[in-house]
Amino acid sequence: MAETDQTTGAQTTGAPVVKIKKYANRRLYNTATSSYVTLENLCQMVKDGQDFLVEDAKSGEDITRGVLTQIIFEEESKGGQQLLPIGFLRRLISFYGDSLQTLVPSYLEISMTSFQRNQDQMRQYMAESFGEMFPFRSIEEMGRQNMQMFQRAMTMFNPFVAGAADIEKTGAAGEKPGEPVEVDALKKQMEELRKQVEALARTKG
Repeated sequence: MAETDQTTGAQTTGAPVVKIKKYANRRLYNTATSSYVTLENLCQMVKDGQDFLVEDAKSGEDITRGVLTQIIFEEESKGGQQLLPIGFLRRLISFYGDSLQTLVPSYLEISMTSFQRNQDQMRQYMAESFGEMFPFRSIEEMGRQNMQMFQRAMTMFNPFVAGAADIEKTGAAGEKPGEPVEVDALKKQMEELRKQVEALARTKG
């Protein structure tokens, strides 16, 4: 049965962390199954909630971050399923060496954890509002609005990331108690998008 990591909010299987060794020839060896694996295999392990640690076979150095980054690169290289917009990548790169660089990881962690925690609700709202037909240009606009919302939330952190849990528990003024700010705002956006689609359908009819 899957469990939720209280630190990241990610779904895990509860199984022990699997150690992966990377050799000089770039081959990856799963010590739990005593077999060689590929980046695609590791990608599937992530999706299945199986935690793993990647070590350099010679030095013992933890190189998990680099391997995960490589998986993202491979996935982004596949046509038609890019998750990282060009604008986001440019902004992310601009923070390297910036005085705010140390704050970015926590900010992204909180944003993604909150998004992941509410993904089932968001899928339901999308399905109920649009069914099989969903306006992808509107999704992009919704993403931009969500990013602005996250940026506003950052100003509420005390000093930087503290208070994120309180935001989720109480919500902003006028919102339903106990409902995350992001989900409530998303519901409003989805409702507006639904109305736009219906109005467009009537116009074409």
